[in-house]
Amino acid sequence: METKDMMMTKEGTPQENGRLMLADGLAEKGPKALSWGSGPQVSNGFTTSTPQSTASGPGVGTGSSMPLGGLRTLVVQQTSLERPRETWSKKMDFLLSVIGYAVDLGNVWRFPYICYQNGGGAFLLPYLLMAVFGGVPLFYMELALGQFHRSGCISIWKHICPIFKGIGFAICIIALYIAFYYNTIMAWALYYLLSSFQSTLPWTTCTNSWNTANCNRYMSTDHNVSWSNSSISPAEEFYTRQVLQVHLSPGLHELGSISWQLALCLLFIFTIVYFSIWKGVKTSGKVVWVTATFPYLVLLILLVRGATLPGAWRGVVFYLKPNWEKLLTPSVWIDAAAQIFFSLGPGFGVLLAFASYNPFHNNCYKDALVTSSVNCLTSFLSGFVIFTVLGYMAEMRQQDVDAVAKDAGPSLLFIIYAEAIANMPAATFFAIIFFLMIIMLGLDSTFAGLEGVITAMLDEFPHILAKRREGFVFGLVCVCYLGALSTLTYGGAFVVKLFEEYATGPSVITVVLLEVIAVSWFYGTNRFCNDIQVMLGFYPGWFWRICWVAICPCFLLFIIISFLAFPPEVKLFHYHYPQWTTVLGYCIGVSSFICVPAYMVYHLLTAKGTFMQVQVLPSLLFIFFDSLSTNPLILRSSLSYP
Repeated sequence: METKDMMMTKEGTPQENGRLMLADGLAEKGPKALSWGSGPQVSNGFTTSTPQSTASGPGVGTGSSMPLGGLRTLVVQQTSLERPRETWSKKMDFLLSVIGYAVDLGNVWRFPYICYQNGGGAFLLPYLLMAVFGGVPLFYMELALGQFHRSGCISIWKHICPIFKGIGFAICIIALYIAFYYNTIMAWALYYLLSSFQSTLPWTTCTNSWNTANCNRYMSTDHNVSWSNSSISPAEEFYTRQVLQVHLSPGLHELGSISWQLALCLLFIFTIVYFSIWKGVKTSGKVVWVTATFPYLVLLILLVRGATLPGAWRGVVFYLKPNWEKLLTPSVWIDAAAQIFFSLGPGFGVLLAFASYNPFHNNCYKDALVTSSVNCLTSFLSGFVIFTVLGYMAEMRQQDVDAVAKDAGPSLLFIIYAEAIANMPAATFFAIIFFLMIIMLGLDSTFAGLEGVITAMLDEFPHILAKRREGFVFGLVCVCYLGALSTLTYGGAFVVKLFEEYATGPSVITVVLLEVIAVSWFYGTNRFCNDIQVMLGFYPGWFWRICWVAICPCFLLFIIISFLAFPPEVKLFHYHYPQWTTVLGYCIGVSSFICVPAYMVYHLLTAKGTFMQVQVLPSLLFIFFDSLSTNPLILRSSLSYP
């Protein structure tokens, strides 16, 4: 982000643009302002009558002086010389946006499946431990960073540690990869939604054009029907042969043609996305009032309905019955760490972007605790919604619950749950609201993911993009649509699985590991805590400092090592991915992460002076000047001065 050291306000008063100058004492709230000079002084836009003295200091700005007595002063960093940074219209807009981002499809299908596979109720212990010591501290850290520096995931590194700026570019590439496949799942849900507007749901019968001779609708009430190992439910055939048409593709080596039905569904999804985010958080903050709250209404309706179904209690017992011996298995702790990380979603640039539009003194600490708690509780609630219905399916089929719940991922929603809904009274109504919920859960995450990229690019190139947001967003949406075309083919489900396993997993965790190291070890935990104290009025406790310095890096390193030591077996339906797809998957993952070392080399080659002058000397100067003040004093949030 290009900024100037000094600006002029409308009244002609000089304004320091973009960095923090503080000393002891707190500012008093008063009329909003953006400058400090000969008149009443200000602290982040609030005037104060506290007298002050000044002293010059390096890195403060050309010809400017540093207040040293009785005042903390922050002047909000501008993304453009012409207009101030956009802010949320209401606090609730921000909270709903963060909750909508964190609560996604994974909360509905992944957490319940992982929970029952890893010891049921016993899994909650490692899950909560990983949340407290890993997930929530990372969540809090990103909110605080974004709110303090008021920058996206690229330009923020000018103020933290410039040599790590490649992290921001890597995050943007990862966000694009997610957009390439994640929205296709919403296109599938939209196809289901449109197919639900009929009295008889099409995935309940075996008389359709896409059905095979193996199609078999089996319930305990169907006394004339027998179920064999070759039998396939009509719900599975509708999903695989009508929606995905995966039977027309032999594998990744021959994807086949594009499904025009899914192409139109995805076009509609991206149209909604564009008109929801094209004007910024002012518009998306209003849309999330519907997209973030409606899923909770549907979950409540489905929970009440599921609890009244025969066999629901079997599903709940199966979901929560603890198997404490499972805790001795390393895979349980690996799954708990990975689930909480991807559920809360640090490292995707979204939390940085959303928090950057907050008022400076917003209590992001409370926001982090509230939103992360809502996320975890939603995952737990979703388990009841899923397993009450699975218990009902097991009762109807006279099978064990684990035989019904053998599928994970999208299949759990589009086959098992869809079939269960179809056998309920008022099936059409429940199908419509269920797939609407799936679409809205996905839309929230897409809004957030693309907003992270948009904020990053607008902050990094304000003079080019600041007044061209609508055009840039349109171009970005078009790129995402074109990038998703391979997922719309007959073999598109294979592409979705490949992206899901390799494009985001190890690469984004490695990026977040470097982010934590850069903030805690290079920028410094003390400096970061000082920033938080200026914003919130209190210094983070020892628990948070230990987590940021030691526990969070170990938490992330544990996930990375586990992934490398126990790589997942990638398969979909009856298709086992060949060896060359593993190489392709790692290439996709490395293609984003390579931005980090590439920018480090670029930074070292283009920086002025010797290596010692560029990297080491500024750090020593900071430590020296920081030690001159009784209270911690931030002179420059950077490791290299321009």
